[in-house]
Amino acid sequence: MADTHIPLPERLRPRDLSEIIGQDHLLADQAPLRQMIDQGHLPSIIFWGPPGVGKTTIALLLAQAVDRPFVSLSALNTGVKELREVIAESGDLLTSVVFIDEIHRFNKSQQDALLNAVEKGKITLIGATTENPSFEVNSALLSRCQVYSLNALDEQAIRTLLHHAIEQDAFLQQRHLQIEEDEALIQFAGGDARKALNLLDLVASTFEPDQDNVITNATVVKVAQQNIARYDKSGEQHYDLASAFIKSIRGSDPDAALYWMARMLKGGEDPVFIARRMLIAASEDIGNSNPNALLLAGECLRSVQAIGMPECRILLGQCAVYLATSAKSNSTYLAINKALDLADKTANLPVPLHLRNAPTKLMKEQGYGIDYLYPHNYAEHFVLQEYLPPELKGTKIYESARNKREVEGERLQQRRWQSEP
Repeated sequence: MADTHIPLPERLRPRDLSEIIGQDHLLADQAPLRQMIDQGHLPSIIFWGPPGVGKTTIALLLAQAVDRPFVSLSALNTGVKELREVIAESGDLLTSVVFIDEIHRFNKSQQDALLNAVEKGKITLIGATTENPSFEVNSALLSRCQVYSLNALDEQAIRTLLHHAIEQDAFLQQRHLQIEEDEALIQFAGGDARKALNLLDLVASTFEPDQDNVITNATVVKVAQQNIARYDKSGEQHYDLASAFIKSIRGSDPDAALYWMARMLKGGEDPVFIARRMLIAASEDIGNSNPNALLLAGECLRSVQAIGMPECRILLGQCAVYLATSAKSNSTYLAINKALDLADKTANLPVPLHLRNAPTKLMKEQGYGIDYLYPHNYAEHFVLQEYLPPELKGTKIYESARNKREVEGERLQQRRWQSEP
């Protein structure tokens, strides 16, 4: 008799790597993980992939395959103290495999606590993340790990999983299930094996045992009650949709911007996140070609925080259309990046004496502030004067874009450059 208090995904958790459905690019014959295990080798690994694709299960089975102790932690409730205790307890003769779920939630100090243990082989780390590890895992830890991407299960893999469950699980066997239509099950699953099995379990629980029961799309929709948006706020699609949204604004397409925004809102995205992204776009992609865009986006963010859904959708839509239909320029975005790069390379250059602050008599005697020309004492509040270190004289960082607003602001710039000896 099946223990129905245990969720179906747990009841059917694979006991061997050969039972994993999907991820053939990693686990099939001659695939990277399979080859490593066959050689008895297991390096530190970061698994990157959407929810419900087997990250935890594969980590456990890899540890079993090389006969190593397995310690499972969650970044949600593990601190540096607990990490150090686990590392200290790892055996000298048999290295523990330490699995950390949602490793992207570790802050820098927590990730740093793992560095020495991983580098010295004190532990074998397997981290799981739904976020791009290039952004969320610090580079020092990332350089000590192999990163493997896990894919959402395709339709055929979900279909295979569902039929496997019906054949293997005792509770489902009692319901004599026959899947007549599987489109709804596959759609609601969204490539997530856990979702697929939980929904199948839920549908099966509505049937009487010991009689033939047929699963149709209508049956599934009735049980699920609503079409679950195929959007994971904490996963890769979160960034994919946000990227499509911002690129539509940058490309001056209000229709596409509204569509991608609607997809995010339907998926339950935090409207504050959307407003923040538009605030960034207002400066990065519009900039001084239309400074009002930054003001509008800033007010949109404040208003969204004050109002919330559903009414704030109107403000978000207005701002998205305004940004998409505005003139565009990334000149200041390019300029600040260029300035930061130059600052990295020339951080040793002193501030010229005439630009230094001179709050004390000694500083004045040393020449601080000497020969500084106060622009407001001159015609049109401008005087030719060098503001960069002598070594960088003539360096041009900001290049205005060819739009009306920025061209108007070029006058003093041109005057400065034309006056150079």
